[in-house]
Amino acid sequence: MGAAKLLSLCLVLAAVAWTEGQRPRAVKVGALFDYDSTIGRAAQLSIELAVDDVNADRSVLAGTKMDLIMADTNCSGFVGTVQALQLMEKNVVAVVGPQSSVIGHVISHFVNELHVPLLSFAATDPTLSASEYSYFLRSTVSDYFQMCAIASIASYYQWKEVTAIFVDDDYGRGGVSALGDALATKRARISYKAVIPPDANKDVISDILFKVNMMESRVLVVHVNPDTGLRIFSIANELQMMTGGYVWIVTDWLAAVLDSSKSGYPKNMSYMQGLIALRQHIPDSAAKKKFISKWNTAARKRKIASGLNSYGFYAYDSVWIVAHAIDKFLNSGQQINFSADTRLHDSDTSIITLSTLKIFDGGEHLLQQLLLTNFTGLAGLVQFDSDRNLVHPAYEILNIGGSVPGLIGYWSNYSGLSVAAPETLYQKPPNMSSSAQQLSTMVWSGDSTTKPRGWVFPNNGQPLRIGVPNKPSFKEFVASGKGPDNVTGYCIDIFNAAVKLLPYPVPSKFISIGDGIHNPKYDDIINMVANNTIDVAVGDFAIIKNRTRIAEFTQPYIESGMVIVAPVKQSTSSAWAFFKPFTLEMWCVTGALFVFVGIVVWILEHRTNEEFRGTPQQQVLTIFWFAFSTMFFAHSKKHRKWSWAFRPDHMVICGADHQLKLHC
Repeated sequence: MGAAKLLSLCLVLAAVAWTEGQRPRAVKVGALFDYDSTIGRAAQLSIELAVDDVNADRSVLAGTKMDLIMADTNCSGFVGTVQALQLMEKNVVAVVGPQSSVIGHVISHFVNELHVPLLSFAATDPTLSASEYSYFLRSTVSDYFQMCAIASIASYYQWKEVTAIFVDDDYGRGGVSALGDALATKRARISYKAVIPPDANKDVISDILFKVNMMESRVLVVHVNPDTGLRIFSIANELQMMTGGYVWIVTDWLAAVLDSSKSGYPKNMSYMQGLIALRQHIPDSAAKKKFISKWNTAARKRKIASGLNSYGFYAYDSVWIVAHAIDKFLNSGQQINFSADTRLHDSDTSIITLSTLKIFDGGEHLLQQLLLTNFTGLAGLVQFDSDRNLVHPAYEILNIGGSVPGLIGYWSNYSGLSVAAPETLYQKPPNMSSSAQQLSTMVWSGDSTTKPRGWVFPNNGQPLRIGVPNKPSFKEFVASGKGPDNVTGYCIDIFNAAVKLLPYPVPSKFISIGDGIHNPKYDDIINMVANNTIDVAVGDFAIIKNRTRIAEFTQPYIESGMVIVAPVKQSTSSAWAFFKPFTLEMWCVTGALFVFVGIVVWILEHRTNEEFRGTPQQQVLTIFWFAFSTMFFAHSKKHRKWSWAFRPDHMVICGADHQLKLHC
């Protein structure tokens, strides 16, 4: 019996040794980001701490060490592409990064070819989609959700037009495209797009902001890079665009800058007050607090001047996502092998060695393990939906003001705007109704709590050009040469009353069209509106089909048609008003007929009917009673003819219908 147990134990140990022999001693993972950037400085230390924690945890990658190979993109698409190729030459099984959406678009083609999963913690461009780049996986929140949050904010404050200020690259264009789609669902739109070149200097930015200031919309959405975005506010302050009446909504790059600044605000940024900024929501947890303490301690030892921002949490979780996927990959018996790409070969005339780029044979299987990730990280639940986006995307809405940014609410795709943290609402049914959308009190620019209207008349010195027909006919509707604006009439009064209802002033100038002797052609006036010769036409214009094709009309405020005009004669009421329908002669004839009928009936009934006898006074009364009864009861109706009979002491009315049936 002892020999059997010993034999079984030996077999188990042999199986374990064989299994461990199949697992590699180390697995290479790449990291691609910009070392000297707001996001990169936080991400670098987070990635290094994550690798240390993975290698120290015996429950993950047991017996296998994760080797990290980092590469600096140096904020350059070209350098980032070269660094990515060099990582591929070192046979990495996955890449954490890149930080830039621009580089993500380029190297996603490489990883698709080489079957190396790309897990980005900061490339938020919504156009980096899984349908085009199958090996690209985003471990942070897509800007698609951030733009939905901005659209919800605009709808909450009832702003219908915004101006988008964005950097002219894949990151900026993709985000603003998503913003336009999100605003359309809220019946709003982008009225003007201000495009800032990536290498724009102060003069270029100043010219762009000057054009922005000429636009009607005062709701400005800024979607640029963290390392260059602060220059926009500095120049806007010089142009006096940081004062009351302006609304600045800033994407999460500003929160990353503020979080990375240990003093709360960068130097000389006291004018940056009353802004709305978004930041990825990282739920509070014991693990989060422990990591913040650990990160700060390591930063002090390494003399890192910047602080930790939200992208640092996503970078840390990205390493753990890769670690869990590789562990499942190896546990399933898969091997880490690379093979040559037959379509890549070296040229005798080139020193570029393409043959060093190998295809990761197990890349597809590792990608599937990444998509099946399900654990709770520092940033919350780490799980991917069918579109390869993190579940439960959420943002904090900050009011920039005072010594530190103030939190006025949250946004999530589960419940929209709320003052409660999103994780507390996931246990309740989703409620996206307008009544459920809430935000705390906002302090706007100029220390005002009154919501800005978000729109002004353009201050480009050009008043609204209003064309009015100058004609000799129907001057009651519109006439030239009179009044404070040199025009008068019913149509002018309607227009001025409508302008007074607007919450903002509208400078205008009335322009007479015509010589006043001949009626101008109304179709020509409508064409002037379509050709932008005038801005508005006010007058007695009929809304007909061919005109609606080239211009917009207001709702009709007067309708024309067949009418009858009759004089109104005032009359006083009188108790004898019922005599007025008939003339005196008609009343006399009618009375005579009633008396005649009564006499005829009396003559016919007097001989045989005792009711028609008696004293002369009773017989006269009977005659007049019959005359009165004839007036009210001798008439006919459809399908029924009425006859009558009565007695002086009581009346009985009977009717006979068309079937000669008696009804009493």
